[in-house]
Amino acid sequence: MTDLTAYAGLFLAALLAATILPMQSEAVLVGLLLADYSPWLLIAVASVGNVLGSVINWLLGRGIERFRSQRWFPMNQAQLDRAQVWYRRCGKWPLLLSWLPIVGDPLTVVAGVLREPFRVFLLLVTAAKVGRYLVLAAVTLS
Repeated sequence: MTDLTAYAGLFLAALLAATILPMQSEAVLVGLLLADYSPWLLIAVASVGNVLGSVINWLLGRGIERFRSQRWFPMNQAQLDRAQVWYRRCGKWPLLLSWLPIVGDPLTVVAGVLREPFRVFLLLVTAAKVGRYLVLAAVTLS
């Protein structure tokens, strides 16, 4: 496997894992770490891909609300109201949990629906995603 293929594969895995698709990038990162690729470059590539995937979710959230009246919309008005109350009560800080499986990706979509400012969103999600990959690399390489 060429270096470019390895890093591109990690980027794609991290990007797709951050969207609502059921994928994981951690296994790819660990495999490449154990194959002796540059840890710092792997962390950077995985982080950029994963944050970009979350930005896609945020953009989807920003755009999907206009379809709220459609039958296929994933939330009814009561669920959307509850999500808004919960998000307003907790504030932006749950975005630090955006790295978690299952709940992290929907959090980034909800942040878009509820119009979290992009700068705040990007800062918190980046901190969460980079932190997760740093911990994973440290555990793998220790």
